[in-house]
Amino acid sequence: MAALQQEDNAVELAAAQNKLETAQTAIRELRTEAQTFFKQAAPLAEAKDTDYVFLTFVLQYMPRGLVGLLIAVVLSAAMSSAAAGLNALASTTVIDLYKPARPRSDERHYVSVSRWATITWGVLGIAFALYAARLENLIQAVNILGSLFYGTILGIFVVAFFMKKIGGNAVFWAAVVTQALIFLLFQTTNIAYLWYNIIGCALVMLLATLGQQVLPRGPQAGR
Repeated sequence: MAALQQEDNAVELAAAQNKLETAQTAIRELRTEAQTFFKQAAPLAEAKDTDYVFLTFVLQYMPRGLVGLLIAVVLSAAMSSAAAGLNALASTTVIDLYKPARPRSDERHYVSVSRWATITWGVLGIAFALYAARLENLIQAVNILGSLFYGTILGIFVVAFFMKKIGGNAVFWAAVVTQALIFLLFQTTNIAYLWYNIIGCALVMLLATLGQQVLPRGPQAGR
């Protein structure tokens, strides 16, 4: 009897799994048909729904009183992160790039330049956001845009920590050439974007080592 009962349970479980798979397939087909119909009716409208999973969960499953609080938290975090990033970029631009070129200007002039630098970085951020809207989803957009730069930055840190005999001039030009090559690979090849992290780091290390042999030696790390 026990064997027969187990066999019946296995049959029922298999039947339930088949029904579930059939239902999921039907849902996917209906979703595809709905997106196709929507795209035909409004070609310029946005038909992607991969970025709305979290919003759907918040609106349909979270308690009413927490929805407004969560929206306020998300907006506050986004605004503070954007403000901190723009201020950091503007400060770095003025202190590291502009001020060494004009060291004798007064503080009011530097404040004015920092404001224009903030506006410039804000416009560039908007341009990146417009580009990200054309990609499949926001997570992919962040990974792609980050992978274009993370490898070069990682390579600079690796050279600074572990290749102390390489001077600043070689590292700088290696980073510039590497970044240009990464952009070229992104435009002309189908390499998976996560590989750009490894490629960028390796290129910075290699080009910095070669550049140290031919470029005038700048200040060396650790001295």
